[in-house]
Amino acid sequence: MTGNQKSIVDLIEPTVNALGLELWGVEHMLQGKRSLLRIYIDKAEGIAIEDCEKVSRQVSAILDVEEPIAGEFTLEVSSPGMDRPLYTPEQYARFIGSLVHVRLRMPLNGRKKFKGVLEKVEAENISLLVDNVQHQLPFAAIDKTNIVF
Repeated sequence: MTGNQKSIVDLIEPTVNALGLELWGVEHMLQGKRSLLRIYIDKAEGIAIEDCEKVSRQVSAILDVEEPIAGEFTLEVSSPGMDRPLYTPEQYARFIGSLVHVRLRMPLNGRKKFKGVLEKVEAENISLLVDNVQHQLPFAAIDKTNIVF
């Protein structure tokens, strides 16, 4: 998570939690002169469109006042879905035993993409079983991880 994403999380998480929801993750992507801020929310019963609308209204007001993003941006609020991205060690731990797809920022032993079973989560890395071979992947090297549905 970049510094800007962390500051956005710190800014909006209390509001999302106050609405009875979990802030699952934040993605901020530059798209030319504009950017896209995607916010994933979750709750045990699942997310309804009304949840997304409430979060969108509340978060928009916060972002308008605090202005953590320079320039124009589009705000998108959604459920993480069945192929949900994983962001934190706690989220990885929830999905031990699941099949995941991991993309690294830089190649590790000649490869950037791994698809396997998440076996263990440690302080600095995850253990992934790919074709009966165990790989230790450092959190710092991970660009994106999704559950394979």
